[in-house]
Amino acid sequence: QVQLVESGGGLVQPGGSLRLSCAANGRTFSNYAMAWFRQAPGKEREVVAHVMRSGGRTYYGDSVKGRFAISRDNAKNTVSLQMNSLKPEDTAVYYCAARQGYGDFAPHDYPYWGQGTQVTVSS
Repeated sequence: QVQLVESGGGLVQPGGSLRLSCAANGRTFSNYAMAWFRQAPGKEREVVAHVMRSGGRTYYGDSVKGRFAISRDNAKNTVSLQMNSLKPEDTAVYYCAARQGYGDFAPHDYPYWGQGTQVTVSS
């Protein structure tokens, strides 16, 4: 089992950047594929980005392609999300998630979740 703790959220102006981090405990972090999801008020939770165990392959939701980048450091048990060119519609609670198996990029495919961190994009 893995426990996840996000950090780095906050208030940023449109067009700005923000970097989220997720720290995982445990000695087998490299056994987990990692992802970032987000959920805005009144909307379903959606995948933002996913990175495979080795960090070599990534997946991005259509709305963030070209603006966001996911990365992981298996030596430090961390996964990060660099968010650039932020828009008001990026405002949401961002969650770090993990899984050991394979599946789609739906919330139910990830058994492990952090508590979330708020990102607000507003002038």
